[in-house]
Amino acid sequence: MINEVTIENGFAEVGRGAWLMGRAQPVAFFGNAVIRHLKGLVVRDRSALLLVETTDKAKCADSAKPFLTHIPCVEKISAVSSKVLVAPAAARTGAENIKVIPLSFSRSIGVTKFSEGWVVTATAGRTNRIHVEDGETLSIRPEAVVAWTGNNPTAFVKKLSVLDILLPRGPRNMLLHFHGPCVVWSEGSRLESMKTKICARGYYGV
Repeated sequence: MINEVTIENGFAEVGRGAWLMGRAQPVAFFGNAVIRHLKGLVVRDRSALLLVETTDKAKCADSAKPFLTHIPCVEKISAVSSKVLVAPAAARTGAENIKVIPLSFSRSIGVTKFSEGWVVTATAGRTNRIHVEDGETLSIRPEAVVAWTGNNPTAFVKKLSVLDILLPRGPRNMLLHFHGPCVVWSEGSRLESMKTKICARGYYGV
């Protein structure tokens, strides 16, 4: 059927229809595939996603993010746009940038909203589904977040300096707080590249 997806051997296969796909997708297809940019005056996820119309089967995969997760949109789903691999185009209801630093777009997270159907995400690590009960708070590193239900998270950092706001690297040890009830999908966190200076009394990162 038009809205079905099959996941096998690291590939997500869809049939004829209109799809929301990540960049450089589909990797293979039968028939024809018409690829367009998302249209609109302000489209927050335009840089991460494409609108693809297929006349036959198409396969999606990302060699840098080989772990695929099928997330049914039983509730409204917010997914990190750069981690969306494929979803029915009709399921998208909008997009936004979540600012993790007050008054700054540095390190903002592009998010695509879905209200029906499903979304398949592609991540560098395996995805974990975490249920957060009403009254609970889940703290998670921003780069580990894949998708969630419920309200948007709030950002937290113990100490925020002027440089944290101005520099593109963003603040170190930033966390996102998810307040239940909600469900959060996450992947493993990756250490950001840094230079290490060696000194007589030890070492420190810069």
